This record gives sequence, C-alpha cells and structure tokens, in this order.
Amino acid sequence: MKRPETGDRISNYILDARIGCGSFGEVWKAHHHIFEEAVAIKIPTDAQYVRNLRHEGVAIHGLDHPNIVRAIDLDPYADQPYLIMEYVDGPSLREILDAHPQGLGMDASVAILTGVLSALDAAGQAGIVHRDIKPANILVAGGNDLTGLTPSRVKVTDFGLGHAVNATAVSIMQSGSLETETGRGIAGTLVYMSPEQREGKPLDPRSDLYACGVVLFEMLTGERPAGTDQPSDVRNGIPPWMDEFFGRLYTRQDRRLASAAEALAVLRRHLGPPLVPPRVATGPLRPPPPPLPPRRCPQCNAQAFAENRFCTRCGASLAAPASACPGCRRPVRPTDQFCIYCGAGLRTRTG
Repeated sequence: MKRPETGDRISNYILDARIGCGSFGEVWKAHHHIFEEAVAIKIPTDAQYVRNLRHEGVAIHGLDHPNIVRAIDLDPYADQPYLIMEYVDGPSLREILDAHPQGLGMDASVAILTGVLSALDAAGQAGIVHRDIKPANILVAGGNDLTGLTPSRVKVTDFGLGHAVNATAVSIMQSGSLETETGRGIAGTLVYMSPEQREGKPLDPRSDLYACGVVLFEMLTGERPAGTDQPSDVRNGIPPWMDEFFGRLYTRQDRRLASAAEALAVLRRHLGPPLVPPRVATGPLRPPPPPLPPRRCPQCNAQAFAENRFCTRCGASLAAPASACPGCRRPVRPTDQFCIYCGAGLRTRTG
C-alpha cells in the first residue's frame, strides 16, 4: 500500500499532518475540502490490518456516546482503505502521564476514569469489549491543563479489537496490533491486559475493568502496580476507599466488579453528587437603605428607635396621630382629598 502524504485526498478530506503511527498504519489530521471541518483519519499501511480497521469502524459506528470517539465514514475496500473519525484536539493520557511523573492527583484521576467507565458502560451495553484500554487510547480534549477537569473532556478511541471478543491472546500477539507506546514490541501493552486475556480465555466486560485498574494506579501514583501494592503505599493522601476500589478492579476475574456501570456506582457512592455552585448575582447590587433617624416619645420625651411602635418607657403610641375629617371626625389618610365617609373636602382644612 502507498504511504499517505500531506496533501493527499481521502474521500472528501485533505491530509494535513500525521499525528500517530504504528505497525498497523497511520493516523492523520485532515480537513474537509470545502467546509474545513477537522477530522482524524486512520489509514492502514499493511493489508493484514484492514480487517481491524473494519472492526473498529463498525464498532464505534453503533456507539453514539460523548466519551467515545465518533465514526464519520468508513471504506475498508477503497484503493486506500480509511476510517474517518471525530478529531479530538488534545493529548492522549499517555502524553499527560509522561508530563506528570508523580501522578495526576485524585480529582483529575477520578474525572478521567469516570469518562472511561462511562464509555465502557455504553460499549458493554452494545456487547463490545474494548480489549485494549491503555493511556495511549484515552484522549483528553482541551489540552494539558487539568484544572477543573471534567469527564466530558475524556474520549476513548481505538476499538479495533472490540468485535474480536472470542479471539485468543495468541492471535492478538501475532497480529502485531498491540504495541508498546514506545514501539518496542507488545510487552508495554501486556501490562494493561487482564490475566484471562493474556492466557487466551473467554473475555467479558470485566476484562476492560482490569485495564482500568492499571490505568487508575498509574494516574494516582505515576507508576504501574506491582505485586500487592496499593496506591496509598506509593503516594500519600489517597483515601482508604480508593485503595479498596482499585483492589476490586485489579484482581482475578471472579473477584472484580461485574461491569463498568457497577464501578461507576461505587465511585458515585463515595464521591456523592456533584456540588452545585451558588448563584451569583449578575446585576448591580442595590445599596442598603439609609437608617431612619431616631425620634422621641411625644409623652415622656424618651428617645425611641424609628422602627418602634410604642415607647419602651411609658408605653405611649409612637405612631403619627391619624388625621380626622373636619366634618364627621372619622379617620382619614393625610393624602386623601375627600372623606370616604361623608365626602367632605379635606384639602381646604390645611389652607
């Protein structure tokens, strides 16, 4: 197969820059030749990987979820086979971890894991096991700034093995599609593989949860798990419940949490509902009214507060005396022009 080059046209898109490569082929950033829409295009450079391309396209085409990279177009039978996908403008988790050798901290780790579990929950409901969860296949939109990171920025990609649920680990290894992020064979990816996957046993959604456990440990500590280490053995400040949660992912298959949905439920039980920020007034604040001046009791001349209705010394009423109609002597309001009882004019009495 011809190696793609900058400026080549794939379907309706023009190749701009290579953003990833491996033994299976290459991933390019491209744009629509009219609308300038940015996309990512996966192009196999070896005929034996066209089948994986088709698997991935079919898998993600049926997975409409905000945490899964969306499929736009697929043609595995073209002269240059291709899979056109949503372009995520941001680094992979692998790049982020390389920039944070001490780990990402609790908040960012939980946010990223929540996004990944949400994606796997949707895939599991469609009967798909990802089989290759690792930092290189987790994208974080919006750049390297993890401040206030939310799960909505997380995107899971590379479902190329997602339909091959019953394939053995041997066939996966022979395909060469599982490489390390450093390109030195398959050992780097094997550390994220569940024991049953390495041994070629039947897989189910719990297999992806094992990989999530490895990724979680790496996010919390900057290291991969070894032996019986818990995250808190490596980094301070990790609560006991997180050690327990990690242990329910990174364990033998029959002891793992049953599904991504159950893992999400455990997280939410410990973290609680998201905090709702207080409402902030957007308009100008009204200044407080000026205090009323003090006054004196008309009976004993004691000082009284403006809001008092009766004198605290003698008990006399502090209310202004009611006006009276000069004709019928019934009470009227000072602002009235005529008495509501007898109709007499009220303004003339003041001159």
